[in-house]
Order: sequence, then structure tokens, then C-alpha cells
Amino acid sequence: MKKIVVGLGNPGSRYEKTRHNIGWLVLDRLADRVGAGGRVKSKDAAASVRGRLGDDELILVKPMTYMNLSGVAVRKVLARERVPMADLLVVVDDMALPFGKLRLRERGSAGGHNGLRSIIGEMGTQDFARLRVGIGSPKEGAVEHVLGGFEHAEQRHLDAILDAAVDAAELWAREGAHRAANHWNAWQLAVLVDAASDVATGGPADPSPAPALPDQDGIVRTTTGWRKLLPGRDRGQGTRS
Repeated sequence: MKKIVVGLGNPGSRYEKTRHNIGWLVLDRLADRVGAGGRVKSKDAAASVRGRLGDDELILVKPMTYMNLSGVAVRKVLARERVPMADLLVVVDDMALPFGKLRLRERGSAGGHNGLRSIIGEMGTQDFARLRVGIGSPKEGAVEHVLGGFEHAEQRHLDAILDAAVDAAELWAREGAHRAANHWNAWQLAVLVDAASDVATGGPADPSPAPALPDQDGIVRTTTGWRKLLPGRDRGQGTRS
């Protein structure tokens, strides 16, 4: 079975490491994970690679239009590959979520995101899964925030966030949006950061109690209860915004 994961971003080296392109960063890491890195095919306003996850073929797509025309590339790749909307996952940045927070939904509105708005407009439906990756709220202007680079403190935790987002995308591909949302929407970056700090310093990183590291069965205590981590995981033209 084919499944498509689309990462939204802006083309060009100027935007490569910006917060708005975190969907591309997730897609790059997912490509490495499923053995699809390096074999890029450019067609119909998108760059894509193929990999495998179990019995499924994953088609990883970066629209090469600017953000507000992302729907054009999505419509074309779905038609070419004959993949239904039910087998589409879109990965986007979200400044309404705290930095590092993940939120996966089976459907929903654009929520002010121009890339999602374009896809909904082109496809005529909101019924597709989306994985929002929090980039935090802007300190000044919204455009400057999303088109700006990650701060040094954010860069320290970016690997953990990308790994978690890739794990969420893999679980979506294997078991569907509902299962992936139930598992990953409760994930907090602080769980791994504070636990790692405890091990390194012999005490909590701040006055609040830090949660424990996962035990031998992969169970970890979070602020919302006990969670089990996934097996094997350590932890065109248009406007640009």
C-alpha cells in the first residue's frame, strides 16, 4: 500500500533552516530512517523520494512552490500516485503550539497556516491527517518568527523533536492517525530534556521534580501519566509565509 507524507516549507537556501521549514526537516529525517535519502525525483512542482516501512511504500514529498501554493503540488502527486486522502499526512510548523509540542489530527481547519489553507482549497476538503510541530509564539512579528532561524537554545533540542515527529509519522503509517494522535499528542519535550539533565547533573534541571527515564520495558512517567515509548527509540511562485 502507498502512503504519502508531505512536509511543507519554502524552497531555496535562504529558508532551509528556518522555523517555517520544520516540515522539511522532519521529512529529511524520515527519509533517512526509511532508507529513501538521496534518490530525489522532481516532477509536478514537487521533489519526492520513496522508501519502505514494513509492507508499505512511503512517498515523501516536498512541494517546491512557496508555502501558499503547496496545494498545487499535493493535488498533482495524489492524482499521479492514485493515493486517497486517507493515506496522506501533512507535516507543518505551528506557532500556536509551544516549541517542540506535537499535535496530530485526522482532519481540521487550516488554523491560520497558509500551506494547509492551500491544500484544503485545492482538494476541497479538510479530511486529511496533519502533524503540527510547535515552533513557539513570536516575540515580535509573526513573519519574522516563522522565517527566522532557530535560536541556540532551540537548536540544542531540535534533534529530539525531529526524532519524535518521525516516530509519530511512522506510527501514523503503521496504525493510523487515531492511534498516533493518542500516543504522541501527550509527548512533552521536557520529559526527555529534564530526565537527561538529571542523569548528567545528579539532580533536577529546575526546582520542579523531573520525570524518570524509561525503565527496561520502555515505560516513562510524564506529567500526564505513564506512557510507553515506541520500541527501539531512545527517546513554483507565491508567498513564503
